[in-house]
Amino acid sequence: MTDLGLLNRIDVPFTVPFVHRLRFTDDVLGAEQEVLIDVLERSGLGPVKVHFWLDSGVAGVRPDLTGRLETFCRRHPRHLVQAGNVEIVAGGEALKNNTRVLEGMLKAFEAAGLDRRSYVVVIGGGAVLDTVGFAAAIAHRGLRLVRLPTTTLSQADSGLGVKNGVNLFGKKNWIGTFAVPWAVINDAALLDTLSDRDYRCGFAEAVKVSLLKDAALFDRLCQVSGDIARRDASVAIPMIRAAAHWHLRHITRGGDPFENAMARPLDFGHWSAHRLEAMSDFSIRHGEAVAIGVAIDCVYSAKVHGLPSADARRVLGCLAKLGFPLGHPVLADPSLFAGLEEFRQHVGGELILTMLKNVAEPIDVRAVDYDAMREAIAEVQSFTP
Repeated sequence: MTDLGLLNRIDVPFTVPFVHRLRFTDDVLGAEQEVLIDVLERSGLGPVKVHFWLDSGVAGVRPDLTGRLETFCRRHPRHLVQAGNVEIVAGGEALKNNTRVLEGMLKAFEAAGLDRRSYVVVIGGGAVLDTVGFAAAIAHRGLRLVRLPTTTLSQADSGLGVKNGVNLFGKKNWIGTFAVPWAVINDAALLDTLSDRDYRCGFAEAVKVSLLKDAALFDRLCQVSGDIARRDASVAIPMIRAAAHWHLRHITRGGDPFENAMARPLDFGHWSAHRLEAMSDFSIRHGEAVAIGVAIDCVYSAKVHGLPSADARRVLGCLAKLGFPLGHPVLADPSLFAGLEEFRQHVGGELILTMLKNVAEPIDVRAVDYDAMREAIAEVQSFTP
């Protein structure tokens, strides 16, 4: 006989299987179209619906893309059908500051007749990936999202992630969801038209992840930083791919893909980075803010947590050789420290920061020496290579 008293409390741990599909290509809309076809898996006998979204900045410098996407669909009628027109959406951080854009995206999904087995293919930089990804995550409780990141920053970091969101209350990514993308295709050809400023931004995240995970990769970045700044693709693309591999490994093997723990190692340097973006009214690019934030936390780690000073100087030198300006007037504003409280709220209660004891030896810290942090900020601000 069942003891009904045992049914008053039931805790059943369970796991949900996900597959994170990452592909690397040189020209996915050209000779390697089969890579995209392969990830657009059919669930039945008929063709799948695919809705394309394109960053206006990319469309402006690559006016051929809309036509290539439409031609791609016409060439594979048995496999897929284009749902609606190719949607062009203005990129940049301003997109994430306008929540009304979301309603327009949802209306476009509904008008295109998308369902949970339809695909949203988004081609663009981080802001477009975040916003379209958020809309796709909440429509029908989740459409199949395929990302084609068009910046080094999104190919090395954010495009691989399982997060999306937009800004609210002047705070970065205040609303959003965790949603594993159906697939991510890092295509080298999509990086060709980036400005030098945007091209370098992804390498801040490459420096960050190498400092956390791979000392040999950091050594290599230091050696080739000048070549990357000159946009030598034979050097730069392998660095982006290495960073992507580490990011993917952390998400899929790190044990905390949806960030339920309060420690966030991949947010190394980000407590100040997100605040710097907001304080500058987002005139500081995310990659530039991360470069400054990583520099600050490395110098602070050397002052407080035993990171060799020579390694902290190597970090600053590497970032400078990559072309990042490490000084900015907002660094003198004491309200920068409000980023610590915002970060505490973001991680869910207790302030836990990742710092470095050695390269590839991160540690979690729960207290900040404010005097030492001010010294670290001043040192970064005054750094000259």
